[in-house]
Amino acid sequence: MAAAEAIRVERVSKRFAEVQAVADISFSVERGEVFGFLGPNGAGKTTTINMLTGLARPDSGRLLVAGHDLAGKSRRAQRHLGVVPDESNLYPELSGFANLCFCAALYGLGRAERRQRARQLLKRLGLDEAGGRRFGGYSKGMKRKLTIAAALIHRPEILFLDEPTTGIDVASARQIRNLIAEQHAGGTTIFLTTHYIEEAERLCNRIAFIVSGRIVRSDSVERLLEPLQGKHLVQITCAGGAEKAAAVLEQSFGELRLQAEAGGRLRVEADRPVPVGSLVRHLEERGIEVLEARRRRPSLEEVFMRVTGLEAAEMNREPQTSRRRR
Repeated sequence: MAAAEAIRVERVSKRFAEVQAVADISFSVERGEVFGFLGPNGAGKTTTINMLTGLARPDSGRLLVAGHDLAGKSRRAQRHLGVVPDESNLYPELSGFANLCFCAALYGLGRAERRQRARQLLKRLGLDEAGGRRFGGYSKGMKRKLTIAAALIHRPEILFLDEPTTGIDVASARQIRNLIAEQHAGGTTIFLTTHYIEEAERLCNRIAFIVSGRIVRSDSVERLLEPLQGKHLVQITCAGGAEKAAAVLEQSFGELRLQAEAGGRLRVEADRPVPVGSLVRHLEERGIEVLEARRRRPSLEEVFMRVTGLEAAEMNREPQTSRRRR
């Protein structure tokens, strides 16, 4: 394991009964970077985190975290980790403050230090007034923030975040994204799984796309976006479906690259600015009702669609098999 690496995964596989959750994946995460692990539900994201944090063992392959081979030194590695699971693992009957102090005690912090650290994190996450209330009475966003605070209580070198902003309110999600950026600026290595491609593009240095347990592409955000530089994109939503609109435009605007998407949306791509007004008039003059037409900035979502063959909406679909495969 190179000195600059915080995590190394070498040809790791994991199977649950008939489901191949992870299939021969390899990647590394450098110290101090934010590494995004993106894929639809059921892709193998949570299974990978569980193996990297010692909660599950791989069937084959090698895992090295914080300089320790997890085959024999998982407890040593765990002292360097903070883990935020997709569902909270804190105690509902304890207060927020008591939960944080308990977690700090597990990592060996003295009484004065753990109380001070708990107060700092409660204040940072806007939970200081709720610190004395039972955790079980918190809202979903508050629970997620306290779970993150518990993972940070011992100032870990590596922070694992499993979909930290999924299903919570906008204000809480923004606080969490700001906190991730702060931790990154302070040198913490962050391993982030998320449904939200825009969030990953904003926060991550490098990204791996995983689909059906296999990594299909891994690179820096800048390199992933390179093929889209100079591209111009427009999305047109039509009442009668995108296929008919594409056929109409293809006859008169042959230089455009057209692709019908779900929900009656038509994706228009060109190497020069697209004349949106002309396209809309052309369609409406031929009896096609245009509900919306807007320019789109080339983004990581486009890369995801090209690399995986999936639309971004697939990221949020529930898996057809066991949640373990996530």
